[in-house]
Parts: sequence; structure tokens; C-alpha cells
Amino acid sequence: MDEMKVINLDKVSFQLKEIHNFEWLINMGEVFSVFDEQDSGNICFGIEKDGTRKFVKYAGAKTKEYTGQPEDAIAILKNSIPIYEHLKHKHLINLLEHFEVENGYVLVFEWFEGECLHSHWSFPPPYKYNHPDSPFYRFKQLPIEQRLKSFKSIVDFHLNVERNNYVAVDFYDGSILYDFKNNVTKICDIDLYKKKPFINKMGRMWGSSRFMSPEEFKLGSKIDERTNVYNMGAISFGLLGGELDRSISKWDGGQELYKVAIRAVSLDRSERYSTIEEFISAWEKALKQGL
Repeated sequence: MDEMKVINLDKVSFQLKEIHNFEWLINMGEVFSVFDEQDSGNICFGIEKDGTRKFVKYAGAKTKEYTGQPEDAIAILKNSIPIYEHLKHKHLINLLEHFEVENGYVLVFEWFEGECLHSHWSFPPPYKYNHPDSPFYRFKQLPIEQRLKSFKSIVDFHLNVERNNYVAVDFYDGSILYDFKNNVTKICDIDLYKKKPFINKMGRMWGSSRFMSPEEFKLGSKIDERTNVYNMGAISFGLLGGELDRSISKWDGGQELYKVAIRAVSLDRSERYSTIEEFISAWEKALKQGL
């Protein structure tokens, strides 16, 4: 393997497959953090200027975990701009601006003081599930009411996705940011969401298999509202239950909610709720019956 090149910017250093010019970034403010472990071909930074923090997402560099070509990463990042604009929502990180630079493309978001629930770079499994400092572990220790509120934020955003005629692709716990101080949940990384109608042309689609429906593995399958319902059900088991162990013994949300969640993840599409709206309605009815 070729030797990695170390890049130093302000308070951070990171490795790339080759030297890359980040002068444009230094001009935007002081770089205080870097997120360089993604396999998407993007590299992300926290920057601060005059007391205001921003989150910068960049494609164009040869990042260490990415096996594709920088131009493909740039194309996906550019294509994500209308998605963030169409799906703008209080529970989605806010896109402020975007622009081209010499060797790549930049998206600038409002900074959110949240921690990623799947921070695999700091807490790879099994530490994700059992280390006291892991954001996911800490989230699972929160009272059920707070976790239910967090899940509601996620589902509300996906109702917005449904109403705007999109389907969620590659949504998993790595797309969830949680601010433990203020108990606020936001969603990031919706770059691969698709406008309907959408057909699976890949076979195994992008995403974490822990949250993916059977149709996301099957060439030619329709990816639609019922796929979104499965995804939300699987997420509920991640946040409120035993993730892939979907037994009621691992479930913290009471029997009525369990019935809703388990129906949402039916392998047979026709047995799931037909829309996110229908799922929410069943979920809220179950909540009224108590935990």
C-alpha cells in the first residue's frame, strides 16, 4: 500500500492518499476538527470564525478509506444539494452554501453540537455497544421518554421525506446526531436519498444491512414508502430495542409499541404499514395506551 501523506491544518492533522491543497479552507476560518474516516470519498471539517462554527463537507481529495475516484464523490456531493434544499426541516442539518474550488466541491452547513450515534472511528463495535463514553451506549442509557422523543424527530423528518416524494437511502444510526446537553436530535448525510419512483438497479444497495429491507438487496425491486416504513421500524429497534435482536425481551418501549415496530419490519412488504403517515398514526395510538 502506498504511504499516506499527512496534512496539517490549524489544530488538526489527518492522512490522505496524496497531497491536496486546502488553502480555501484555511481562508474560511480556523479548522478545529476533522472527520476523515468515511468511506464516501468526502472529508469533513469543523471550522470557526468570529465565534461562529460551521461544518464543511468536501469531495475532491483522495481520502484513505475511499476506493472510488474523486470525481465520482464530487458528483454525488453536487447531486445532494437539491436534496438538502427540498427536504429542509428543523431536524435536518441546515445547508448554508455550496461552491466549487480548484480541485473539488464544498458544502457548508450550520454547526450542530451533536454526537454521531455510530461513531465507528472512535468506538468500533463492540465498544460502540458497551464503552461508557460511546455516544450510542450513552444514548441507550437515557430514559425511554427521551429516546422516544428522539425517535419522533427522526420519524417526523421522514414524514417530510415522504410528503416531498423522496425515499430514504442509506439512512442508519450513523446519520443520527444527538445533542446530549439539550436533548436535540438532527439528521445528517442524506446525500443518497432518491426522488420517487425509484427502482433498485444495484442489487445490494448502499447502506448498513442492519437497517435495510429485503428489497434493498434485490435487483429490480421498487423502493418506496413501505421501504421507508421498514427503515423506521429497524431504527426503532436500534434506539429502543436490541437492534438485530428484535425479541420483545430486548425492547424498552412496552408491548403496544412493540407490535407496531415488529409489523413495520415485516419481510413481506404487503404486511407493513403502507406509508410513514400510517406508521406514525399507529405508533401514536400505541403510545397513548402506555409503555
